[in-house]
Amino acid sequence: MADLLESETGIGAAEAEWLRLLVGDWQLISDLSFADLVLWIPSADRQHFVAVAHCRPTTGPTVHYDDVVGAVLPRGRRPQVDTTFEEKRSLRGRDPQWDDDVPVREETIPVVRDGTVLGVLARHTNLSTSRTPSRLELNYVKCADDLARMIATGDFPQTAAPTGPRRGAPRVGDGMLRLDAEGVVTYASPNALSAFHRAGLLGELVGANLAEVSSNLAASHLPVDESLPLVVTGRAPWRTDLETDKATLSMRAIPLTRREESENVPTRVAALLLVRDVSELRRRERELLTKDATIREVHHRVKNNLQTVAALLRLQARRIKSEEGASALQEAMRRVQTIATVHETLSQGIDENVDFDQVLDRCLMMAAEVAMENSEHVRTVREGRFGELRQEDATALALVLTELVTNAVEHGYGSGRAGTVVVKVEHTAEDRILVVVSDDGVGLPDGFQVGSSGLGTQIVRSLVAGELRGRMDFGASASGGTEVRLDLRVRRGAATVGATRG
Repeated sequence: MADLLESETGIGAAEAEWLRLLVGDWQLISDLSFADLVLWIPSADRQHFVAVAHCRPTTGPTVHYDDVVGAVLPRGRRPQVDTTFEEKRSLRGRDPQWDDDVPVREETIPVVRDGTVLGVLARHTNLSTSRTPSRLELNYVKCADDLARMIATGDFPQTAAPTGPRRGAPRVGDGMLRLDAEGVVTYASPNALSAFHRAGLLGELVGANLAEVSSNLAASHLPVDESLPLVVTGRAPWRTDLETDKATLSMRAIPLTRREESENVPTRVAALLLVRDVSELRRRERELLTKDATIREVHHRVKNNLQTVAALLRLQARRIKSEEGASALQEAMRRVQTIATVHETLSQGIDENVDFDQVLDRCLMMAAEVAMENSEHVRTVREGRFGELRQEDATALALVLTELVTNAVEHGYGSGRAGTVVVKVEHTAEDRILVVVSDDGVGLPDGFQVGSSGLGTQIVRSLVAGELRGRMDFGASASGGTEVRLDLRVRRGAATVGATRG
């Protein structure tokens, strides 16, 4: 719809947002009407209308089996659409039209915002299965007519209505209540009545004040949503949950208003309330939250245990008289602390992805502490963003980069020599990154071979080839120091791929 509005019509940004809100909520109107809805917007030159959106009902037979989005309607082809747009009034065809041997009744409704007609909403009802409507169908259509009248006066869509992706949103078929202006139930669909009976209601619902019913049903030991009174009285277009000892009901209120020509503010005359039993859904959500909390607690305890191990290694290093032994324990302590940093980050999140930039920055701070022992003028810098990585890749990559940066600081600079160690990342493919660790130090020693000079490079080579499924190359940097290039395959969350490329 956004592409059609931009390329075919002269609709502005504010008007396009209004239409987006309407289309985002018009499945409700289609289901209540048992009818297809087609949104016609005039072209930029006002010579024809363009169908920018189409909705089919889930409660009845459709009219248009083929999608009509993108269809063009010249002016004069359908006089009813022209008249509705020009005179800003709803029209209902007297005689049915025929579409592929199917009788269709058409009603056209002006889509109004701030007194300006933006387009025409056509409501097409399939009359091939026409019969005497039931009480449920009559109430459905009555609510649909109220919403159509609100569209024509600019009072629907309601900007305060819930638009978030919260699971368990009630639909028309789940259960429907109609309230009067005082919050008394005037009609309850069978599904809605069943939902309240499962929640603990005894007796009839029609004729009862829904606020009093909800207050009696609400579990006394559970917190009550502050929006509940406004929803059950139909005063605000919000959503809320009613939790009882037996069930959880998700409810959405849609105030139905009427505006006279002399009035600037609409008057609330009734309310439509959609109800859905979401007991099983909320139970599963609570289970997931419990599991997430348990996983975070495990990561927190692992982090604490690793920090304890690092502290013991530090104490042991201080008691060893051998300089070589103390140095080995200090290196082991640093590696354990790096792994603990990853688990600390995991303990603060809700999934197994790690914000690796945050982890690396903390590891670079530890490397900076090593730099302070050799020279106060060596800096560590990160260029580019890694984004979120899976836990297993984050742990291996953190160890690799910490080892490389620490080695660069320890072996690349003499006492009192200044310099900079840079960690630069580039995303070369969806699952591959190129990481370059470079310094402007003294460079590689003669006869250097990867993995033969010390435990650190052996660890790095093993992790790069195994855990990170990549390769590593040593060479000279442009500034005369050392440069290590890592071509790695990493696993990221799907939602972070585009962000990390940016």
